Amino acid sequence: MATPKRSRWIVPVIVALGLVGGYAAWRHYDGVGKAEQAASAQKARGPAPIPVKMASAEKTDFPVYLAGLGTVQGFNTVVVRTRVDGQIDKIAFKEGQLVKEGDLLAHIDPRSFQAALDQAKAKKAQDEANLANANVDLQRYTKLGEFATKQQTDTQRSTVAQLTAQIAADDAAISNAQTQLDYTTVKAPISGVVGFRQVDQGNIVNASTQTGIVTIAQIEPIAVIFTAPEQNLVDINEAQAKQPLKVMALTTDGKRVLSEGALAVVNNTVDTTSGTIRLKATFDNKDHLLWPGLSVSTRLLVTTLKDAVVIPDDAVQHGADGLYAFAVGADNKAELRKIKVGRSIDGRTVVEDGLSAGDRVITAGQYKVQPGSVVATPVATSDASPAKAQ
Repeated sequence: MATPKRSRWIVPVIVALGLVGGYAAWRHYDGVGKAEQAASAQKARGPAPIPVKMASAEKTDFPVYLAGLGTVQGFNTVVVRTRVDGQIDKIAFKEGQLVKEGDLLAHIDPRSFQAALDQAKAKKAQDEANLANANVDLQRYTKLGEFATKQQTDTQRSTVAQLTAQIAADDAAISNAQTQLDYTTVKAPISGVVGFRQVDQGNIVNASTQTGIVTIAQIEPIAVIFTAPEQNLVDINEAQAKQPLKVMALTTDGKRVLSEGALAVVNNTVDTTSGTIRLKATFDNKDHLLWPGLSVSTRLLVTTLKDAVVIPDDAVQHGADGLYAFAVGADNKAELRKIKVGRSIDGRTVVEDGLSAGDRVITAGQYKVQPGSVVATPVATSDASPAKAQ
């Protein structure tokens, strides 16, 4: 039998437990009701739009490039060799220096060549004196008339002719000696960049040796040798006949354009082993970004497609029946379009059939989309900056 004290707190506890249980039951059934109402409303509205990224097909001029690999070459490359024998007195350039045509590169001891020149000049002076004396004798014989024999006159006349010819030979010897002396001053035959020095000051050089003093490579302008498939040769020749074709030289990864130039030469023979044709392009190269021996990627602009329909590469999908893209109509429903594509470059593809300019196409999120799916692009929140989308 409960005591009076215990009976006083049992009743309030039972009442409190009853109230808590009733509130919990009310919350449960109220939540279920609201969930059922939300589900019914969602069913009435249809499935939620699938978030995707979209872009519009645009009509524009589309450049058609032929991509290839090439090697940079000096427009002209000259191995500077000595043309006379002697000791190098002076090296007048620094390795890697940019020189101009006519700049002094090296100087060879000129003393022996100067002596040969002086000797040739002295020989001419001697022969000129002999000629002057022979002419005086000839005049005497001529004035003597019948007192001088015909043989004496003819002999003297022959002596004058011989000495005149000897002076002509002296002039040739002087010219040759002067040329040899001039060769002791080695000058740059072209403008360009000099390479490593092959001979040091003080060494003896010979005209017969194959080793040069230095090599000069012309880099303004500069050339790039690259190849193209032989099946494109006809198109290249036809386009080149109209105007020089534009060529771009890029880094080997294709991420940076180094220079823009023009196609200069199409080689006269197709390489039958590789099925390619060699091409040569020239570049002004004022900034010296192209350097002899550098490997580059090339792009040859063959033609430009006028008013082509172009979409991003990401919009093109591969299916069992061929290529397709999801187009989005005014009701934001996705529609599968079979497409026929042409050229593709720099992340853009030409659509020859299946899409029109202005059509919206899905570029990301296609794996969630089925024909007829409702789609929408992600919308930025009100507190986000315009450049950031949620």
